Amino acid sequence: MILINLLPHREAARKRRKEQFFTQLALSAMLGGVISGAVFTWYQGQISAQQERNGFLTREIAKLDAEIKDIATLQQQIASLRARQTAVEDLQAGRNLPVYLLEELVQQLPEGVFLRTMKQDGGAVLLTGTAQSQERVSELLRSLANNRGALTRPELVEIVSATAPISGRDARRVANFTMRVTLRKPEAAAATAAPAGTKPAAAVPAAAPAKV
Repeated sequence: MILINLLPHREAARKRRKEQFFTQLALSAMLGGVISGAVFTWYQGQISAQQERNGFLTREIAKLDAEIKDIATLQQQIASLRARQTAVEDLQAGRNLPVYLLEELVQQLPEGVFLRTMKQDGGAVLLTGTAQSQERVSELLRSLANNRGALTRPELVEIVSATAPISGRDARRVANFTMRVTLRKPEAAAATAAPAGTKPAAAVPAAAPAKV
């Protein structure tokens, strides 16, 4: 017996292929959605972790900025304290400058030279006086130039010949001079006067003059 299929098999096959295509398309779309969701979730996790690290770095930077401000404030306070200490040391050293000045003048003033005025202006001292001769003034200049104490670098500003009364009608030729010298601090004078590697010797009190 011969069987003849009269159904539209071609349309049925085409329909099956179409259903398979749409099924595969739906499965591909679902798989793509799952992959996209996983990738999105992973990126979101990475972004959240980076944001946490950025927040941690921001907080640490803020702490460092506060510490830097504290350090800058401490440095300013240290600089202010050092300036005050330097000012106090300068004041303490300046109290002894007149004593060193008078002591140096007594030691360096040659015989026949008399001082009338003495004026200090910072590190310079202006001396005015009278000498028996110009040679005495030259001797004073040489003595101060070779001096390693508190007075150094003498500079003759003016020297004028004059007459000074002695007694009655007698008069004597003298030299009136003005001189400028540099006054060093006692520490610098002691360091210059002492040999290298040795400490300056202690001052020895002058012996009392013998009675006649």
